[in-house]
Amino acid sequence: MKFKAFFTDDGISLLDKRFLPAMDKVGRVCHVFLTPTHAMLLHNLLGATAAGPDGGGPQCVAQFAKDLLFREYNLSSRNGNQIAFSVEVALLHRALRSVLAVHAQPPAAGDAAGAPAIQVRLVNKLPAGSRSATPFLTFETKGARAAVVQDVPISRPLSRSDVERLQAALDAAKDLPQTLVQVPDLPQLQSLVDRLKNAGDLLTVAVTQYGDLHLQVSTSLVTVGSEFRKLRVIGDRANAPVGDQNLTATTRMDMAVERGEALSVQVNMKHLVKSLHCHLAKPDYTFYGIAPGGACLTVVFQYFIPGTRLADKSISFYCRLPVLDPGSS
Repeated sequence: MKFKAFFTDDGISLLDKRFLPAMDKVGRVCHVFLTPTHAMLLHNLLGATAAGPDGGGPQCVAQFAKDLLFREYNLSSRNGNQIAFSVEVALLHRALRSVLAVHAQPPAAGDAAGAPAIQVRLVNKLPAGSRSATPFLTFETKGARAAVVQDVPISRPLSRSDVERLQAALDAAKDLPQTLVQVPDLPQLQSLVDRLKNAGDLLTVAVTQYGDLHLQVSTSLVTVGSEFRKLRVIGDRANAPVGDQNLTATTRMDMAVERGEALSVQVNMKHLVKSLHCHLAKPDYTFYGIAPGGACLTVVFQYFIPGTRLADKSISFYCRLPVLDPGSS
Protein backbone atom coordinates (compact mmCIF):
# COMPACT_ATOMS: atom_id res chain seq x y z
CA MET A 1 0.00 0.00 0.00
CA LYS A 2 1.70 3.18 -1.19
CA PHE A 3 0.74 6.82 -1.63
CA LYS A 4 2.98 9.72 -2.58
CA ALA A 5 2.11 12.97 -4.36
CA PHE A 6 3.01 16.63 -4.72
CA PHE A 7 0.39 19.32 -4.20
CA THR A 8 -0.48 21.85 -6.85
CA ASP A 9 -0.56 25.44 -5.58
CA ASP A 10 -4.28 25.73 -6.34
CA GLY A 11 -5.04 22.39 -4.71
CA ILE A 12 -3.38 23.08 -1.39
CA SER A 13 -4.92 26.57 -1.32
CA LEU A 14 -8.41 25.07 -1.79
CA LEU A 15 -7.89 22.70 1.13
CA ASP A 16 -6.32 25.31 3.41
CA LYS A 17 -8.66 28.25 2.81
CA ARG A 18 -11.93 26.54 1.96
CA PHE A 19 -12.57 22.86 2.47
CA LEU A 20 -10.68 21.95 5.64
CA PRO A 21 -12.21 24.87 7.62
CA ALA A 22 -15.65 23.76 6.42
CA MET A 23 -15.15 20.06 7.17
CA ASP A 24 -13.74 20.87 10.61
CA LYS A 25 -16.97 22.68 11.50
CA VAL A 26 -19.08 19.74 10.32
CA GLY A 27 -17.22 17.12 12.35
CA ARG A 28 -13.96 16.46 14.18
CA VAL A 29 -13.06 13.33 12.19
CA CYS A 30 -13.35 12.57 8.49
CA HIS A 31 -12.24 9.89 6.07
CA VAL A 32 -9.69 10.56 3.39
CA PHE A 33 -10.49 8.36 0.40
CA LEU A 34 -7.93 8.13 -2.40
CA THR A 35 -8.69 6.47 -5.74
CA PRO A 36 -6.83 6.40 -9.07
CA THR A 37 -8.93 9.36 -10.29
CA HIS A 38 -10.10 11.29 -7.23
CA ALA A 39 -9.25 12.38 -3.70
CA MET A 40 -12.11 12.80 -1.24
CA LEU A 41 -12.91 14.11 2.23
CA LEU A 42 -15.89 12.18 3.60
CA HIS A 43 -17.76 12.82 6.82
CA ASN A 44 -20.05 10.27 8.44
CA LEU A 45 -20.59 7.98 5.45
CA LEU A 46 -19.95 4.88 7.57
CA GLY A 47 -21.90 6.10 10.60
CA ALA A 48 -20.93 6.70 14.20
CA THR A 49 -18.77 3.62 14.73
CA ALA A 50 -16.36 4.21 11.87
CA ALA A 51 -16.50 7.99 11.59
CA GLY A 52 -15.96 8.91 15.22
CA PRO A 53 -18.06 10.72 17.82
CA ASP A 54 -19.90 12.88 15.29
CA GLY A 55 -21.85 9.97 13.80
CA GLY A 56 -25.57 10.42 13.29
CA GLY A 57 -25.17 13.91 11.87
CA PRO A 58 -25.05 15.08 8.27
CA GLN A 59 -23.09 13.20 5.66
CA CYS A 60 -20.66 15.43 3.75
CA VAL A 61 -18.74 14.60 0.59
CA ALA A 62 -15.99 16.79 -0.88
CA GLN A 63 -14.58 15.17 -4.02
CA PHE A 64 -11.71 16.48 -6.14
CA ALA A 65 -10.21 15.31 -9.42
CA LYS A 66 -6.70 14.19 -8.56
CA ASP A 67 -5.12 16.59 -11.06
CA LEU A 68 -6.74 19.53 -9.28
CA LEU A 69 -5.03 18.73 -5.97
CA PHE A 70 -1.88 16.87 -7.00
CA ARG A 71 0.80 16.32 -9.59
CA GLU A 72 3.04 13.21 -9.73
CA TYR A 73 0.26 11.27 -8.04
CA ASN A 74 1.40 7.73 -7.15
CA LEU A 75 -1.11 5.38 -5.54
CA SER A 76 -1.20 1.61 -5.23
CA SER A 77 -2.93 -0.94 -3.01
CA ARG A 78 -4.45 -4.38 -3.09
CA ASN A 79 -7.90 -2.81 -2.76
CA GLY A 80 -8.17 -1.87 -6.43
CA ASN A 81 -5.62 0.92 -5.93
CA GLN A 82 -7.90 2.57 -3.38
CA ILE A 83 -6.81 3.72 0.08
CA ALA A 84 -9.04 5.10 2.84
CA PHE A 85 -8.31 6.13 6.42
CA SER A 86 -9.72 8.47 9.07
CA VAL A 87 -7.98 11.55 10.41
CA GLU A 88 -8.71 14.46 12.73
CA VAL A 89 -9.47 17.41 10.48
CA ALA A 90 -7.88 19.99 12.82
CA LEU A 91 -4.58 18.07 12.91
CA LEU A 92 -4.59 17.75 9.13
CA HIS A 93 -5.24 21.46 8.71
CA ARG A 94 -2.58 22.41 11.25
CA ALA A 95 0.03 20.37 9.39
CA LEU A 96 -0.92 21.98 6.07
CA ARG A 97 -0.60 25.47 7.54
CA SER A 98 2.80 24.61 9.00
CA VAL A 99 4.29 23.44 5.71
CA LEU A 100 2.67 26.33 3.85
CA ALA A 101 4.35 28.82 6.19
CA VAL A 102 7.77 27.34 5.43
CA HIS A 103 6.98 26.99 1.74
CA ALA A 104 6.11 30.71 1.56
CA GLN A 105 9.46 31.91 2.95
CA PRO A 106 10.95 34.43 0.48
CA PRO A 107 14.31 33.37 -0.99
CA ALA A 108 17.45 35.05 0.31
CA ALA A 109 19.36 37.42 -1.97
CA GLY A 110 21.14 35.48 -4.68
CA ASP A 111 19.10 32.28 -4.14
CA ALA A 112 17.05 30.79 -6.93
CA ALA A 113 13.41 31.81 -6.78
CA GLY A 114 10.71 29.25 -6.08
CA ALA A 115 10.44 26.72 -3.26
CA PRO A 116 10.18 22.96 -3.84
CA ALA A 117 6.63 21.63 -4.06
CA ILE A 118 4.91 20.31 -0.95
CA GLN A 119 5.03 16.52 -0.79
CA VAL A 120 2.55 14.26 0.98
CA ARG A 121 2.96 10.52 1.51
CA LEU A 122 1.69 7.63 3.56
CA VAL A 123 4.29 6.19 5.94
CA ASN A 124 4.61 3.79 8.86
CA LYS A 125 6.82 4.91 11.74
CA LEU A 126 7.79 3.40 15.06
CA PRO A 127 6.95 5.91 17.80
CA ALA A 128 9.25 6.15 20.80
CA GLY A 129 8.42 3.47 23.35
CA SER A 130 6.17 1.56 20.96
CA ARG A 131 6.69 -1.96 19.62
CA SER A 132 4.48 -1.59 16.56
CA ALA A 133 4.58 0.83 13.65
CA THR A 134 1.92 3.52 13.40
CA PRO A 135 0.58 4.98 10.14
CA PHE A 136 1.04 8.68 9.45
CA LEU A 137 0.28 11.09 6.65
CA THR A 138 3.56 12.96 6.25
CA PHE A 139 3.95 16.42 4.73
CA GLU A 140 7.38 17.70 3.67
CA THR A 141 8.77 20.84 2.06
CA LYS A 142 11.75 23.18 2.11
CA GLY A 143 11.78 26.94 2.38
CA ALA A 144 14.52 29.53 1.94
CA ARG A 145 15.66 29.21 5.56
CA ALA A 146 14.17 25.96 6.85
CA ALA A 147 12.77 22.56 6.03
CA VAL A 148 9.78 20.97 7.70
CA VAL A 149 8.33 17.48 8.12
CA GLN A 150 4.87 17.17 9.65
CA ASP A 151 3.53 13.76 10.68
CA VAL A 152 -0.24 13.54 11.06
CA PRO A 153 -1.48 10.42 12.88
CA ILE A 154 -4.18 8.53 11.01
CA SER A 155 -6.16 5.36 11.52
CA ARG A 156 -4.97 2.13 10.03
CA PRO A 157 -6.07 2.03 6.38
CA LEU A 158 -9.49 0.51 5.95
CA SER A 159 -9.77 -3.14 5.02
CA ARG A 160 -11.01 -4.24 1.61
CA SER A 161 -14.51 -4.85 2.99
CA ASP A 162 -14.64 -1.42 4.66
CA VAL A 163 -13.40 0.26 1.47
CA GLU A 164 -16.19 -1.50 -0.42
CA ARG A 165 -18.72 -0.30 2.20
CA LEU A 166 -17.38 3.23 1.87
CA GLN A 167 -17.65 3.12 -1.92
CA ALA A 168 -21.18 1.71 -1.69
CA ALA A 169 -22.20 4.52 0.71
CA LEU A 170 -20.62 7.05 -1.64
CA ASP A 171 -22.49 5.62 -4.64
CA ALA A 172 -25.77 5.74 -2.72
CA ALA A 173 -25.16 9.36 -1.72
CA LYS A 174 -24.73 10.49 -5.33
CA ASP A 175 -28.44 10.30 -6.17
CA LEU A 176 -29.78 13.86 -6.43
CA PRO A 177 -33.31 14.99 -5.52
CA GLN A 178 -35.69 15.36 -8.48
CA THR A 179 -36.16 19.06 -7.64
CA LEU A 180 -33.46 21.44 -6.43
CA VAL A 181 -33.98 25.13 -5.59
CA GLN A 182 -31.13 27.63 -5.54
CA VAL A 183 -30.69 29.77 -2.44
CA PRO A 184 -29.08 32.97 -3.75
CA ASP A 185 -28.34 34.52 -0.36
CA LEU A 186 -26.71 31.97 1.95
CA PRO A 187 -25.86 34.55 4.68
CA GLN A 188 -29.56 35.47 4.81
CA LEU A 189 -30.48 31.80 5.26
CA GLN A 190 -27.87 31.48 8.01
CA SER A 191 -29.30 34.51 9.78
CA LEU A 192 -32.79 33.03 9.58
CA VAL A 193 -31.68 29.66 10.96
CA ASP A 194 -29.80 31.41 13.79
CA ARG A 195 -33.12 32.96 14.84
CA LEU A 196 -35.17 29.79 14.38
CA LYS A 197 -32.79 27.63 16.42
CA ASN A 198 -33.76 29.61 19.53
CA ALA A 199 -37.38 28.55 19.02
CA GLY A 200 -36.94 24.78 18.86
CA ASP A 201 -34.75 21.78 18.10
CA LEU A 202 -36.75 20.39 15.16
CA LEU A 203 -37.14 22.12 11.81
CA THR A 204 -39.63 21.37 9.08
CA VAL A 205 -38.20 21.97 5.60
CA ALA A 206 -40.32 21.92 2.45
CA VAL A 207 -39.29 22.37 -1.18
CA THR A 208 -41.80 22.97 -4.00
CA GLN A 209 -41.53 22.52 -7.74
CA TYR A 210 -42.49 26.21 -8.01
CA GLY A 211 -39.17 27.31 -6.46
CA ASP A 212 -40.27 27.80 -2.84
CA LEU A 213 -38.17 26.85 0.21
CA HIS A 214 -40.15 26.82 3.44
CA LEU A 215 -38.63 26.58 6.95
CA GLN A 216 -40.76 26.25 10.08
CA VAL A 217 -40.35 25.46 13.77
CA SER A 218 -43.44 24.35 15.69
CA THR A 219 -43.68 23.77 19.43
CA SER A 220 -46.55 23.61 21.91
CA LEU A 221 -46.04 27.33 22.54
CA VAL A 222 -45.15 28.85 19.19
CA THR A 223 -45.01 28.30 15.43
CA VAL A 224 -42.51 30.44 13.58
CA GLY A 225 -41.02 30.20 10.13
CA SER A 226 -40.11 31.86 6.89
CA GLU A 227 -39.96 31.09 3.20
CA PHE A 228 -37.94 31.92 0.11
CA ARG A 229 -40.18 32.21 -2.98
CA LYS A 230 -39.67 32.01 -6.74
CA LEU A 231 -36.17 30.58 -6.50
CA ARG A 232 -34.39 29.09 -9.47
CA VAL A 233 -35.45 25.46 -10.01
CA ILE A 234 -33.28 22.62 -11.33
CA GLY A 235 -35.04 19.40 -12.31
CA ASP A 236 -38.78 18.76 -11.99
CA ARG A 237 -40.77 21.99 -11.91
CA ALA A 238 -44.37 23.17 -12.06
CA ASN A 239 -46.29 26.44 -12.33
CA ALA A 240 -47.64 27.84 -9.08
CA PRO A 241 -51.47 27.73 -9.00
CA VAL A 242 -53.20 31.05 -9.54
CA GLY A 243 -54.58 32.45 -6.29
CA ASP A 244 -52.06 30.79 -3.97
CA GLN A 245 -50.48 34.17 -3.26
CA ASN A 246 -53.50 35.04 -1.11
CA LEU A 247 -52.99 32.05 1.17
CA THR A 248 -50.70 31.72 4.17
CA ALA A 249 -47.28 30.17 3.63
CA THR A 250 -48.25 27.08 5.67
CA THR A 251 -51.48 26.57 3.73
CA ARG A 252 -49.71 26.98 0.38
CA MET A 253 -47.12 24.43 1.40
CA ASP A 254 -49.65 21.90 2.67
CA MET A 255 -51.63 22.16 -0.57
CA ALA A 256 -48.48 21.76 -2.68
CA VAL A 257 -47.59 18.58 -0.77
CA GLU A 258 -51.12 17.23 -1.27
CA ARG A 259 -50.85 17.89 -5.03
CA GLY A 260 -47.53 16.03 -5.20
CA GLU A 261 -45.71 19.24 -6.18
CA ALA A 262 -43.68 19.53 -2.97
CA LEU A 263 -41.87 17.40 -0.41
CA SER A 264 -41.63 18.11 3.30
CA VAL A 265 -39.34 16.62 5.97
CA GLN A 266 -38.33 17.28 9.53
CA VAL A 267 -34.63 17.57 10.44
CA ASN A 268 -32.58 18.19 13.54
CA MET A 269 -31.81 21.91 13.82
CA LYS A 270 -28.22 21.17 14.90
CA HIS A 271 -27.64 19.14 11.74
CA LEU A 272 -28.81 22.01 9.53
CA VAL A 273 -26.60 24.46 11.43
CA LYS A 274 -23.62 22.15 10.85
CA SER A 275 -24.35 21.91 7.14
CA LEU A 276 -24.50 25.71 6.89
CA HIS A 277 -20.87 25.86 8.02
CA CYS A 278 -20.06 24.51 4.56
CA HIS A 279 -20.34 28.11 3.34
CA LEU A 280 -16.72 28.37 4.56
CA ALA A 281 -15.84 26.44 1.39
CA LYS A 282 -17.13 29.49 -0.56
CA PRO A 283 -19.40 27.82 -3.13
CA ASP A 284 -20.65 29.85 -6.08
CA TYR A 285 -24.18 28.39 -5.91
CA THR A 286 -26.08 26.50 -3.19
CA PHE A 287 -29.09 24.26 -3.89
CA TYR A 288 -31.56 22.55 -1.53
CA GLY A 289 -33.67 19.52 -2.33
CA ILE A 290 -35.43 16.56 -0.73
CA ALA A 291 -34.77 13.00 -1.87
CA PRO A 292 -37.71 10.93 -3.19
CA GLY A 293 -39.94 9.70 -0.40
CA GLY A 294 -38.41 12.21 1.99
CA ALA A 295 -35.33 10.04 2.50
CA CYS A 296 -33.05 12.98 3.34
CA LEU A 297 -32.52 16.72 2.90
CA THR A 298 -29.74 17.34 0.37
CA VAL A 299 -27.59 20.46 0.04
CA VAL A 300 -25.54 20.73 -3.17
CA PHE A 301 -22.72 23.26 -3.57
CA GLN A 302 -21.65 24.23 -7.08
CA TYR A 303 -18.35 25.78 -8.19
CA PHE A 304 -17.40 27.63 -11.35
CA ILE A 305 -14.15 27.43 -13.25
CA PRO A 306 -12.31 30.58 -12.05
CA GLY A 307 -12.99 33.55 -14.28
CA THR A 308 -15.99 31.89 -15.99
CA ARG A 309 -19.63 30.96 -15.34
CA LEU A 310 -18.98 27.35 -16.35
CA ALA A 311 -19.45 24.58 -13.80
CA ASP A 312 -16.18 23.19 -12.46
CA LYS A 313 -16.61 19.43 -12.79
CA SER A 314 -13.34 18.77 -10.96
CA ILE A 315 -15.05 19.67 -7.63
CA SER A 316 -18.12 18.00 -6.14
CA PHE A 317 -19.36 19.05 -2.69
CA TYR A 318 -22.66 18.15 -1.04
CA CYS A 319 -24.31 17.25 2.29
CA ARG A 320 -27.17 14.90 3.15
CA LEU A 321 -29.12 15.49 6.38
CA PRO A 322 -30.96 12.59 8.00
CA VAL A 323 -34.67 13.17 8.52
CA LEU A 324 -36.61 12.63 11.73
CA ASP A 325 -39.86 12.17 9.87
CA PRO A 326 -40.49 9.78 6.97
CA GLY A 327 -41.57 12.76 4.88
CA SER A 328 -44.58 13.20 2.69
CA SER A 329 -44.96 13.28 -1.04
